[in-house]
Amino acid sequence: MRIAVVSNTAWYLFNFRLNLMHSLIAAGHSVVAVAPEDVYCERILTAGVNFENVQISGGGTNPFKEILSVIGLWRVIRRHRIDLVLSYTPKGNLYSALACILRGVPFVPNVSGLGRAFIRKSPATLAAQVLYKLTFGRAYRVFFQNLDDMGVFVNAGLVHTKNAERLPGSGVDLTRFVPAPPPIRSHAAPVFLLVARMLWDKGVGEYVEAARKVRALHPECRFQLLGFLDVANPSAISRKQMDEWVTEGVVDYLGKTDDVRPHIFNADCVILPSYREGVPRTLLEAAATARPVITTDAPGCRDTVIDGQTGFLCRPADTADLVEKILKFVSLTHDQRASMGRNGRAFAEENFSEHFVIERYLKVVGAIRASYSNLK
Repeated sequence: MRIAVVSNTAWYLFNFRLNLMHSLIAAGHSVVAVAPEDVYCERILTAGVNFENVQISGGGTNPFKEILSVIGLWRVIRRHRIDLVLSYTPKGNLYSALACILRGVPFVPNVSGLGRAFIRKSPATLAAQVLYKLTFGRAYRVFFQNLDDMGVFVNAGLVHTKNAERLPGSGVDLTRFVPAPPPIRSHAAPVFLLVARMLWDKGVGEYVEAARKVRALHPECRFQLLGFLDVANPSAISRKQMDEWVTEGVVDYLGKTDDVRPHIFNADCVILPSYREGVPRTLLEAAATARPVITTDAPGCRDTVIDGQTGFLCRPADTADLVEKILKFVSLTHDQRASMGRNGRAFAEENFSEHFVIERYLKVVGAIRASYSNLK
């Protein structure tokens, strides 16, 4: 089959879906990655996957540009005679679905989170729900990364129950993310790490405020931030704000990277106080490397932790509770931290292997190919 894999960034496809694309190619399918052109499109091409540039903005609202995105996807589907589209990210899902419906091509979107329109209610929420109802009802299958999001869509009538299925996030490559011994440093000076796009909705503000309060009690603790800054998103944290935090000395900003492993290896605990997620890949990667995690008891985030065994859960948007959980981690003995890390690795192996995700995609693609053969 000729398969298009669509996202609103080539970075996402390279970092999160390259193994899936390679597995599809190994199974005999022709694959083209579709996203806006950036530095990662060359890496996708170097990795042996075809690439098509279609502009899909992450946070744009210009109706003319949004329509052009749908037209661009429609043209790619027509030019490559695409048989199936696998899509990711909110706009990648919706615009691919519209283009597929116009071309009569089956599509399988993956809901990796409900996006800002669902987190912060606004007129955009209603518009998004209307579009989802018009498109997802025609999907061959809709994958969700957690049961909370799936329940929202099913209960709102945005997708048929029989076509909805939960996957364990995007999975984690357990051969690439392996257990690593904790760094050698003073037990009283743990390093905490937040890996994410620098957005307020990721709980970065709560993380910084918690760092301020914890360091007032334990000045030897360090708090690091790793991820894209100044992203095209209404919730983006500005470089000016980040510079102020760094100058204050409350956090260290590490920039962005294509390989998070050295930074996770250097951390004692990974924190993500996000308001809502699909299933955060960074927490799966932390668990796979035997690092305890602290995250919110929110959809998607709570899926990644066994509270008290692999890490701690805190209330969303609650700095005081986040501080309490960080102090609880600080008070753990070396053996308790190590045990929590081992439990996290076992939890990732049992529930979040990328192998599970890829196998499920291959089965769905196989079923669609079989239906094509029956029609012929």
